[in-house]
This record gives sequence, structure tokens and C-alpha cells, in this order.
Amino acid sequence: MIIKYSVGLDVSAADIKACISVIDIEQRVKVQFSKTHSNTKKGLLELYNWIIKSHKSPEIPLVVCMEATGVYHENSAYFLLEKGLRISIVLPNKAKKYLQALGLKSKNDKIDAKGLAQMGAEQNLKEWKPLGNFFYDLRILTRQHEVLQKNITSEKNRLHAAETAARQVKIELTQIKQLITFLKKQLAIIEVEIHKMIETNPTYKDKFARVCKLHGIATLSAATIIAETGGFELFENYKQVVSYAGYDVVENQSGKHQGKTKISKKGNSKIRRILHMPALVARGKEGTVFEKLYTRVFEKTGIKMKGIVAVQKKLLLMIYYIWKKDLIYDINFSNIQKEELAPPSPLKIDKEKQLKKATYNVASQGEHPLSYRSMPPLRKANILKNVV
Repeated sequence: MIIKYSVGLDVSAADIKACISVIDIEQRVKVQFSKTHSNTKKGLLELYNWIIKSHKSPEIPLVVCMEATGVYHENSAYFLLEKGLRISIVLPNKAKKYLQALGLKSKNDKIDAKGLAQMGAEQNLKEWKPLGNFFYDLRILTRQHEVLQKNITSEKNRLHAAETAARQVKIELTQIKQLITFLKKQLAIIEVEIHKMIETNPTYKDKFARVCKLHGIATLSAATIIAETGGFELFENYKQVVSYAGYDVVENQSGKHQGKTKISKKGNSKIRRILHMPALVARGKEGTVFEKLYTRVFEKTGIKMKGIVAVQKKLLLMIYYIWKKDLIYDINFSNIQKEELAPPSPLKIDKEKQLKKATYNVASQGEHPLSYRSMPPLRKANILKNVV
């Protein structure tokens, strides 16, 4: 007896590999149909009609499971959602680990679609809710800002090369300078629009203000991180955030062999790029948790970049907790606090938001808050005793 239909979609720029599986009452998963459709409006309509035709028992629930693949999966997700289908979108690292657990030795789009179909059949995945227009538009603007910034850097390098060449052509130098001026004007327009979006949004304005209290984090950095993570809506815990940004640690050890330990970098590179300069700024703030973390890692490894990466990771996780838990960063925080009712932390509860609740979560940790290796546990505390 079939108890659930599951459609696995592997979406690329050109086409969509689709697989329909069913799971029975004895938890056995069986592939029923597979087909490839073009990733076009016509192809999406054909995909929908194929799913409906294959869903022979409409009273049995059906879920469409797909992997978040940049912008390629979005058209499919929005189209099928508008048609009334239940959509679940999983993070790439989560899908990868599930497929590895199935023991699949090969990897291609058809196998991925089959694995996603089985994942949707076996698991009770969270239903996907599309990004609001705010996050979607903010992501477009921050990515355009990145492109313009890269173009300006490229043209400045070209200008430097042209000015130091053995022979120079005046018209070339003039055009490069004019292009740089134009790009800078476009960049300024984008920055104004980003600030305007945030300042005029009553829902997220205060959240951004709290995030920007972190050392080194300005509006553009916060906007990029929040846009790339979609306000952390798809993330259930901090480990998923770490993996999504590529800060998860990869070890190379077997028996007596001890290889180098490094971050995977298999994640959103835009987050790591935007956090580089804020980490340098935060590291230079004497007496802060960031400076202490950097010093500790550098003394242990002797590698400056590992210390900077540790600060980047700490900043990202603090942004995650501030955004998700309505916490506030205490700029004047010091570890030399012995008589606090709660363990010392640079993050504290937003009183105005949390006074409405009987209890709340306090981000607590030991000597080193928000360790770059692990996040602190959350503990329940009585609001009247701990809010000061």
C-alpha cells in the first residue's frame, strides 16, 4: 500500500532530471518513473503535467524535493508552488551527505534525482516557503555591488598596467579613467538603494541595527550575509550555517599519518569573501573576544590566516544568533565578570522583545564565548532574574 509519492528534481541551467518514487506502508521505496525536461517555461509546464499524470492516487500526499542550486532551482520551485504542489528544498551539503549515506558509488544528475526522490519519500522534510521580495531584491543588489566592485578593481589594474607600459596611448588611458568613474557612480547608486531598502523596512531595520553593532560589520556586510542566507530561514542549527558558508573543518588523518586540517571551502564563497575585511577589523579591537580568539589560534598554529578565518566564523555565527534569537551584542563585554547570574557572554537578550515571554534563551558559554570550534549551549533562564 502506497503512503506517499515523492518527486526528486535535479535542476541545472539547461534541463531538469525528474524521478518519481513511492514509499509503502513497510517503508520500502520504489522508483516508478524518470524523465528529463528542459528548464524552460514549456518544459516546466510539461514537468507539472507529467507529475499530475503520474500521481495516480490524488488522495495520497505528494512532495517535490529539490536541492538549492543557486538561481537555477528557483524558477522550478516558484512555478510548481503556484500550481499547488508541496515543495521541499534542501541545502546542498545535507543532500550530499544523505546521498553518501545511501552508498551510491557513482554521481550524475539522474542518480541525484533518484536520491532526492528517496529522501523526500523517507523523511518528513520541512515545507519550503519562498523568500520574501525583500531578501530576493536584497540579494540581487548585493551581488550587483560585488560585480561592480570587481570591475572597478579590474579596470584600476588595467590603468596601472597602461600607465607603466613602455608606450602609452592617450585615448586608452582616458577611456579607462572614464569607465572607472562611471562604475564608481553605479556602485554609489547601488549602495544608496541597499541602505534605503533596509531603513524603510520596519520588520528588519532593527535586526540589521543589532547585527551592525558587531565589530567590523557594516551595513553592506550585514546585507550580503543576510541576503545570501535568506535571513537564515532554511537553517535549523548553527552547524548548517557553518557548512553552508564552507567553514566546516576537513581533517586528513589515518593511523600515524596526520595531515593538515583546513576548512572545506565547499560553500557560499560570497559569505567568506564579505567577512574577510570585517574579521581584520574585529581582530584589531584590543580586549575583545575576537582579538583573544585570533591570538589563541595564532599562538597554537603559527598561521595568521587560520586566526582570521576563526574570527570570520565567529562573526558569522554571532550574526546568526543575533538575527534568529533577537540577541544584542554587548560592545563593552569583558570575560572578567564573576558575579553574573548567567555565564558571561557578549550576546544578551533584547529586553523589549523578550519581556513578552515568561522564559527566554540566553547564549551562554565558558571562558571563550562563541568558540570557533563549537557554539555554546542555550539554557533557560528566568527573565526577571537575568534581565538587568
